[in-house]
Formats: sequence, C-alpha cells, structure tokens
Amino acid sequence: MKPGRVKPGRVWMSRTTLVVSLAVAVMMALSGWAGAQLAAGPPPTPVPPDGSLSPFPQVLHTPADALSPPDLSAASAILIDQDSGQVLLAEDADSARAIASITKIMTGLLVLERTDLNEVVTVTADAVIAEDDRPGISALGLREGEQISVRDLLYALLLQSANDAAVALADHVDGSVGRFVKRMNARALRLGMSHTRFYSPNGLDDRGYSSARDLAILTRAAMSTAGFSSVAATRFRTIPGPDGIDREIQNRDALLWLYPGATGVKTGFTSRAGYCVVATAERDGRRLVAVVLGAPNDAFSDAAALLNHGFSAFTRHTFVRVGEPAGVVTLAGGSVAVETAGDLEALVPTGAVDAARLQIVVRVGAAYPPAPGERVAVLKVTIPGLTVGRVPLVVSSVPPPPSIEDAPWWERAVGAVADALTSAFRAVSG
Repeated sequence: MKPGRVKPGRVWMSRTTLVVSLAVAVMMALSGWAGAQLAAGPPPTPVPPDGSLSPFPQVLHTPADALSPPDLSAASAILIDQDSGQVLLAEDADSARAIASITKIMTGLLVLERTDLNEVVTVTADAVIAEDDRPGISALGLREGEQISVRDLLYALLLQSANDAAVALADHVDGSVGRFVKRMNARALRLGMSHTRFYSPNGLDDRGYSSARDLAILTRAAMSTAGFSSVAATRFRTIPGPDGIDREIQNRDALLWLYPGATGVKTGFTSRAGYCVVATAERDGRRLVAVVLGAPNDAFSDAAALLNHGFSAFTRHTFVRVGEPAGVVTLAGGSVAVETAGDLEALVPTGAVDAARLQIVVRVGAAYPPAPGERVAVLKVTIPGLTVGRVPLVVSSVPPPPSIEDAPWWERAVGAVADALTSAFRAVSG
C-alpha cells in the first residue's frame, strides 16, 4: 500500500500519527495549562474511496474558570437550553453569516419529516461528484443509478458531511434540488428563522447564510424529531458500496470524542464561513446547545467553553408550579384571588436565585367581575440583567357580591326607600 493511502473499508492510524498524538497529549499535560481538556481524540477519518487523515484536534483548549463567560475566538455564538430554548449567552447572535455544511441540519430535518428511512433512493446524475472534482470536497462517492437507502444517505449526510448524499436526498424528496431548496426556506420561515436563506441542500455553494440564534432554533427542532439525535451522535457507520466494498464513514464532530456528554450535531467549514460547529451535550439531565460561527481556527474549543460555562455557571430552579396561589389582583371594580396557570422552571446564574424578583402585571382590559379561570394577569420573574420568564395568572375564585346586611346604614336606608318606591309604583300601575 502506498504511503498516504488508506485501504477502503478500514480505519488506519499509522505509528507516526499515534506517536505524534500521544506526544501532543503528554506535552499539554506537562505544560500545566489547567484549561486543557484531555481525552482520547478522534482517529483519522476514512474518506472513500482512498481515505485521508482529517486534521481533527486531539485536545480542547478551554478556560479553567468556567463560571465566567468565556472569551471566544468566533465571530458569532450562542448558548441555549435545548429543552426550553432559554438563552444563556449570546455574542452577535443575530448577524447573518455563511454557514457552509451546517446547512445539512435543515436537509436532515426535512428528510426525516418527509420520508421513511427504509425507502430506496436511485442516485441521479446530478448527485454524482466526478472523481476529478472530489479532492477537497466531502463525498460518499455515489454512482449514477446506484440504489441506496435513505437511512444510509442520512448517515453520510450528517456524519461524513457528504455533499453528494445531500443532493441525492433532495432529489428523492422533491424531485429536484430547486424544489427542495424552496422547501428548506419555507420550513425556516415556519420555525421563525428570520436571518436565514438557503441556496443548496449541502452548503457547498457557500451562498447560504443564517445566524447563531436561528441555527439554535433549527437544532432544537431537529433534535426533537424522531431519528435525528441517534444519527447525530453516531461516531462510525458502515455503508454498503455498489461494488461490494463497504464504505466506512466517521463523524467529523471531534467533540463526540473529546467532550464528555457530547451528543452531536454538525460541523462546517469554508474559507468564507470559517470554522463552524453546532454542538449539543447532556449532563445530569440538562441539555445544552452551543452554536459557533466564524471561528478562525478551532470552533470545537469555543463550543466546549460555552458548554462548560452553561453546565457550571447555571443552576436549574423551579420558581412556581401550576395551581399555586399567587395572591389577590385588583381590577377595575373589585379584587380577585389568582393562581398560576403553568410551571416556571429556568436556568439561572448560580447564586442569583435569592435575587429573583416576582412582579404581577395586570392584563390590560381585565374587568370585574371576571369568570373563574379567566386570565387576568401575568407573573413576571426577573433577576438582575435577565428576565427569567412569565407565567399566566388566572382567577381562582370571585368573591360574591356583598349582602345588604353588610352595607353601611345609609346604603341600607337608600335601598329601603328604593324598594318602597318600587312597590308603590307597581301598586299604582297594577
């Protein structure tokens, strides 16, 4: 076997590569840099048909102090709670930026929404990337007329970032790339991704753009779609080839090897987009999403620093539960007792729970007497510099109108005179 070439169907790491990787790890450990996270890094990535050594990092560089917001090299970033969507940290999160292969998250989402993974795709000519064009382009090496399952193409799309797989899937879903791209943009609008535009199913054209916040929204939708998370968290996959030789693919998300609790999702790079990654991780039942766009060198370390900050600097706290009494609200005409109509649980900076402030805001137009269960106000919870959330307040009970015996003497006298006049009028008129 010639130097620099890898036999198809197997993952190889030369002795030189192994020694260099171990030497780097030892040097980092001896350097005493507390911010370095050491773990078994990803092996060289096999790229069909011949393979290549992918320049993945073997160590993450993160600040030793995870309680403070990290200084990032990336141009744009955001950190959110995956379950609630609560934003924990944002830096220029609404700027539209090139996103390269991060585009494939939307492609994967639509494939899962529109197909069955067992469907068989017949590869068309426009999905094939000529062998002469493959250097520098990630491709599975699809051939015209090849039949391959949606499932295998989805793995190639999200693990290996195969550009030909993206086109084959787009053709299968909508009959053409153009129609599929229209579907991508329509789905983005429905998700509320207001700073996003797609021009291809793979990002290879480098015209598409999005923002860190929009990609966090997209990632939440994708990770909640059945089948997506299991694919995104897969490290290796064997895909049958048309000539009987298996294609061995490997996930390009180095965090799956380097970051404890990492669960995906997607990497991207072009000279225009820079290094990009959408990273998810789970620890102790908490799930976070970090989006890093436009890093000059190492998007993985920026993402790891964000995730460390989220797991270390925030604690989950329950402020109210549904059905809890919330006091009395004064409306125009009277007062009513209210209770919470939902739970409010959020991540808050460690030590800031005692500084939380609960404020009742009466709904404009709420009049007395309201019906039981009617929403008349909102409970707003804030801590310094952050609105934690809001919970509707509904009427739990409405006091009955006061009886005549409880009224002042002059009201009783006026009432008696009114009753007498009414009786007299009825007698005369009757």
